[in-house]
Amino acid sequence: MKTFSGLVVAVILGSGTQAFAQESAEPARATYEGNVFRPAKVEATDARVSALRAPGGFAVTKYAENMGKPRMLAVAPNGDVYVSDREKGTVTLLRHAQGTGKGGAAIEVARAADLHGLAIMDGKLYIAAIRELYVADIQGDGTLSELKVLYSDLPDAGQHPNRTLRFGPDKKLYLSIGSTCNACDEPNPESATIVQINTDGSGRRIFAKGLRNTIGFDWHPLTKEMYGFDHGIDWLGDEQQREELNLLKEGADYGWPYIFESGKFNVAEEAPPGMTFAEYASKTTPPVQLYTAHASPLGLVFYTGEQFPAEYRNDAFVTMRGSWNRSEPAGYKVIRVKYDSQGRPVRFEDFVGSWLTNNNQAHFGRIAGIAQHIDGSLLIADDTNGVIYRVAYTGG
Repeated sequence: MKTFSGLVVAVILGSGTQAFAQESAEPARATYEGNVFRPAKVEATDARVSALRAPGGFAVTKYAENMGKPRMLAVAPNGDVYVSDREKGTVTLLRHAQGTGKGGAAIEVARAADLHGLAIMDGKLYIAAIRELYVADIQGDGTLSELKVLYSDLPDAGQHPNRTLRFGPDKKLYLSIGSTCNACDEPNPESATIVQINTDGSGRRIFAKGLRNTIGFDWHPLTKEMYGFDHGIDWLGDEQQREELNLLKEGADYGWPYIFESGKFNVAEEAPPGMTFAEYASKTTPPVQLYTAHASPLGLVFYTGEQFPAEYRNDAFVTMRGSWNRSEPAGYKVIRVKYDSQGRPVRFEDFVGSWLTNNNQAHFGRIAGIAQHIDGSLLIADDTNGVIYRVAYTGG
């Protein structure tokens, strides 16, 4: 059932079976309940920021303010921070101000439509827009040379325009391309994938597919295995589809739009061409962990710094931007993914947050990008109130 301002609409799915069952030769009907609830936006006052929960010894402060709608972050080797704002189409440089715990002067260094994903390698900043992939030289003062276009033919955006970038241990560039829809058969094979590209733009190929929208991904520091958090399908109810933490492997298919979670069938879609849901499921790779539905994972980074206590090293930190498609809000926090000594994810823990207030009826931040600074702190971008937060360990 979808509810909009008191209007209730029943959604009846015809052929197939409900998503929780196995296939049957008999026709079936399933009814799903979907809710829309968007907590009101309020200001990120000092009092609200000071109330953010974090483990003992950690402090959460404002690293920068009045940043528009900051999304992704990239930290240069000298501590300069680059910040994208897709709505304005800008990249802003925050100069490193050593020992202050705050960003220095903010300088616009690039402007083009829909700039979002950022990654740094060998003195160059790579920037992803919707259909374009750019590269620019980082100059001595942190500003950029003119943007050079590596590609201008990436898939259309549709529902998920937020391309993200990261360099792997192999020094190749990995580009996440979200799906154009909630759940559909994509005409462009590069949609709903992660693509691998050489630094000069050559060698573009699909690395993994069946990924609805994997914005946050990174490599475990010890195992060098790639993990990413995929956004679940909407309108399957408050508790479905749960967000998927995937071990991303070359050539693997993670099931979207036909299979979700650990082998459930999305019967809102027709079966994959030429096979049953069960046959397709047998060819897909299940997630390694599942998180609360609709929490909206955005940024993901493994911690390799020296500032936090040793127990945090090699764990992942994930920004959960927050739900809209469930009756009670979920997310609006940073979580820690605890990994064991063998490099396997074993559990989730709340780390910072939440940014919900007023008995969960309002929020003062929807967090997006996350990056580790050279001093070992974590930086977190809030794309609604224009704040970049700093999480530092101060002892105690």
